[in-house]
Amino acid sequence: MATNPNMVAIETVTVPSGGAASIEFTSIPQTYTDLNLLLSLRGSISNVTGKITFNSNGSNYSYRFLSGNGSTTENGSGSATSSIQIYGLYNSSSYTATTFANASVYIPNYAGSNNKSVSIDTVSENNSTSAYASLGAGLWSNSAAITSIKIDLNSAGTFVEHSSATLYGVTSAQGSATGGFVTSDADYYYHTFTSSGTFTPLKALSCDVLVIAGGGGATNGSGEGSGGGGAGGVCYQAVRSVTASTAYTVTVGAGGTGASISSGAGAPTQGSNSVFDTITANGGGASRSEVLSPTSLRNGGSGGGGGGNATTAGTATQTNSGGATGYGTNGGAGYNSNPYAGGGGGGAGVAGSAASSTGGGAGGAGKNDWSSWATATGTGVSGYYAGGGAGGNLNGSGAAATGGSGGGGNGGKYAGGAVVTQPTAGTTNTGGGAGGGANQTEFKNGGSGIVIVRYAK
Repeated sequence: MATNPNMVAIETVTVPSGGAASIEFTSIPQTYTDLNLLLSLRGSISNVTGKITFNSNGSNYSYRFLSGNGSTTENGSGSATSSIQIYGLYNSSSYTATTFANASVYIPNYAGSNNKSVSIDTVSENNSTSAYASLGAGLWSNSAAITSIKIDLNSAGTFVEHSSATLYGVTSAQGSATGGFVTSDADYYYHTFTSSGTFTPLKALSCDVLVIAGGGGATNGSGEGSGGGGAGGVCYQAVRSVTASTAYTVTVGAGGTGASISSGAGAPTQGSNSVFDTITANGGGASRSEVLSPTSLRNGGSGGGGGGNATTAGTATQTNSGGATGYGTNGGAGYNSNPYAGGGGGGAGVAGSAASSTGGGAGGAGKNDWSSWATATGTGVSGYYAGGGAGGNLNGSGAAATGGSGGGGNGGKYAGGAVVTQPTAGTTNTGGGAGGGANQTEFKNGGSGIVIVRYAK
């Protein structure tokens, strides 16, 4: 049992020669989710029943039990009592020598502010005439965290030599921390945040942290193809130490919003930053169109693509942050001549492609360095994150441009006086940039970011 990574032996007490009136655990750590108490006990007198109390408190307990030996059954209960009964600890002086009763006492959420529930599973046997099994449920109506546990007998007598008790701290099957959506593979636990929250370790951990910001939004163009939105910046740190019971702030950046030039709704926006503690990933740059300003919006974690009449593309702003390595690339330039196509937004791994005489530039590919993370968490797109959005195509002979691997949106195409292909948005929780439109196409938002924290089992 000690080899189970979710179950750690806190302390074992073994009764010495001469016996002991009680077994007690004090100063219980508050860093686990649950407690499991395993008992192997024998009493020095006949007809013994065990009892358990918490924090030296002798009130507000209740219990129920059901017991049977294969031919007869027994049940009972108690309320407002001074302890929880561990019914079925029959191994006493009247039973066959050297036999011990065994019990498992499970106490969930022992450190919380809730009333404390207890489940008890007990077996005992006489080795020749009787065998008993008992199930019990108890409640301590007290909101205090459990810091000590005492086990003794309901009557006079002692636990005999070699009786023992081991207290285990149990972490959730979902790892040694709280926060996010938790998954695992053979070696790691992953806490995935698709919205803002907190990451709280239950014990000191060494983690790997991936932080991806929201991708930039895009326009629909007006007499030109719009640039694609830049991918959200990416930050990665291996071996980041976190301390027990510290709540680390996690912010997941939203994707930038798209905007329609023709409606005068204003410029598209950059993606929002994502944050883990001191690590900040910068939101992706918005797409660029000549009609819109300020041009600084095109700069971001990865730069947005240049519009057809705005050949200058966005510049990546992502740098190393808070001990993490930053990733981001520049957007591609627009084509400032017929067909006035938009450049692709930069991806985390590859810069956006420049537009050409045949149409918009492709979005830059994201990174697949964390493909195993994507598999374990069910996120990303085919193992990639943070792809740039493609540029829009106005009357070019080529097909609509494709977004970068990792959630980048595809570009739209307008030709022959009609919409041929609508652009697509950046994929949610990838940091993908929005695909740029052209003339009367739709306008799209960038994909929201994501934060993933993993640690070894």
